[in-house]
Amino acid sequence: MRVVVQSAPFDLGAEAEAFGRAPGIGAVVTFSGVVRDLGDGLAAMEIEHYPGMSEAALEEIARAAVERWSLADVLVIHRFGKLVPGERIMMVATASAHRKAAFEAAEFLMDYLKSRAPFWKKEYRADGSEWVAAKGDDEDALTRW
Repeated sequence: MRVVVQSAPFDLGAEAEAFGRAPGIGAVVTFSGVVRDLGDGLAAMEIEHYPGMSEAALEEIARAAVERWSLADVLVIHRFGKLVPGERIMMVATASAHRKAAFEAAEFLMDYLKSRAPFWKKEYRADGSEWVAAKGDDEDALTRW
C-alpha cells in the first residue's frame, strides 16, 4: 500500500506499470482524475490540504479498502497546489485476485476522495475565484458503501 500527497506532477504510465506486480494478482484497476476544462473560463484550480492530516486520512481509507476487498495492493496519489485544466489531480490503483474486488475498491476510494478526503479546492476564473462546494451527488455516492 502506498499513499502519496504531493505538489509535483506524476507519470501515470510509470505508476501504472510499476503497480500490481505481486504473485496472485489477476486484476489491476487504475483511475486518474484531471482538472476539467468545461469551456467556462476556468484558469486554474488550487488544492489545499493539511500535511500529515491528509496522508493519515488517505492511509486509513486505503487500509479499509484492503481489508474489505482483500486487496493485494493499493496506490493513492493526490496532488495539491495550483493546477491548470488538463493536469492530473490524482490516481487510484487497486490490485486483487479478481476484477470485481479491484473495481469496487477503486470506486469506493474515488467516492471517498470526492466527498470526505481533507482537500479544499478553489477555482480561479478571469472574473474572480471561489471555493468549490461539496456536491450532493458525491455525498450520495458514498452512502452505497
